[in-house]
Amino acid sequence: MFNKGFFGQIFTYGRMIKFSHSVFALPFALSAVVLAMRYHQVNITDILWILVAVIGARSSAMGFNRIVDATIDSKNNRTSKRAIPSGKLSLTSAKMFVIVFSCIFIFAAAMLGSLCFYLSFPVLVLLFFYSYTKRFTCFSHIYLGFVISLAPLGAWIALTNIFFWPVMLLSFGLMTYISGFDILYACQDIDFDKKEGLYSIPARFGVKRALLISSILHVLSFMFFFSIYIAFDMNLIYLGAVVIIGILFIVEHRLVKPFDLSRLNVAFFHVNSIISITLFAGILADELVRRWM
Repeated sequence: MFNKGFFGQIFTYGRMIKFSHSVFALPFALSAVVLAMRYHQVNITDILWILVAVIGARSSAMGFNRIVDATIDSKNNRTSKRAIPSGKLSLTSAKMFVIVFSCIFIFAAAMLGSLCFYLSFPVLVLLFFYSYTKRFTCFSHIYLGFVISLAPLGAWIALTNIFFWPVMLLSFGLMTYISGFDILYACQDIDFDKKEGLYSIPARFGVKRALLISSILHVLSFMFFFSIYIAFDMNLIYLGAVVIIGILFIVEHRLVKPFDLSRLNVAFFHVNSIISITLFAGILADELVRRWM
């Protein structure tokens, strides 16, 4: 029988990788699955392996990031209580965590086919490389959006074994969406980044311009989401979801002001999680209605 120590350790690992933040990218991968079902036979086993692959890739990448940033995190008041800097997890435990979930990702990819297996290795390299980008470029936010945007494209290729350009609209929408809110999130560390010589758009351009860049990226994201309506010949249900997302983007940017970042966490987690889920719900509802018509 498991004791409290066991569950406490599980929660510690979960907090280390911010497992709850999976809600940002996972709905996009599932959206690609729903769209792929229009053109290809999809079975439940493939969907389950895609879920395992996404969780494995994200967990290993986040764990790797926590290891690489452990020294930096220990100096930042906002991050000093994270699992590794606070001593709740040892570096050895974190490294084993990364190895285990990297193997889970590779195995899940192999179960989806040889192409996915071969692609899993460069994907891991791209994911891990993100942890170093803020040491030399302020465009680390864009790179983060890029690597996370591989999720829907990877899900599509896993199910179809072909490249289909319209699915890139989903990936580009995810990339600009992630990049935009990561810039918002980075605003709270502007002074620390400058002090430690780390690169970020807020540290490079200031909070006011960073918020403008974030707004532009989210306008682009909205345009990519709308383009999906045209490219995939979606119904009005999906269009309604896109309109809701547009409203949520506006709300998000009204919550965060250059002179007031107090509601940044509300904008970051609550609003953005609703955006991801709304997109998936719109695509799923659209597909269900299409099949019933």
